[in-house]
Amino acid sequence: MADGAQPIHLTNDAAARLGSFLAFDFGLKRTGVATGNRVTRSATPQGAIHAAGDARWPLVAARIAEWQPDALVVGVPLHPDGAAHDNTRRAQRFARQLRGRFGLPVFEVDERYSTTAARQAGAQDPGADIDAIAAAIILEQFLNHLP
Repeated sequence: MADGAQPIHLTNDAAARLGSFLAFDFGLKRTGVATGNRVTRSATPQGAIHAAGDARWPLVAARIAEWQPDALVVGVPLHPDGAAHDNTRRAQRFARQLRGRFGLPVFEVDERYSTTAARQAGAQDPGADIDAIAAAIILEQFLNHLP
């Protein structure tokens, strides 16, 4: 995986300490959010944050305060060949800012095709929150790679 989107390498001890997660599908105007846990290895969409720039941070802080996760997960978009692009760097910056602002472990996950999968999953529901569904897909991908 390119530019920071690394496979998950946790020891069993480290994984045991990280039970709950909050995941983000970063976007310039909307950021999908999902919660999940290590026990069930499942994720639930929690609705997108509809804010850009610095207006996003109080809403992110409120979600972290509400869910009290042990760690955060950020989807990092890449081209199909694994090459980085502008949104890759934006998502990685968002991940770095999460680390700095909230002091929680942040894992970056290759999120290629998560939005496409989210659109397929929400195709039957015209009101589906595609960004939150994408965040849940990203988180389940992460959870499935935990030891």
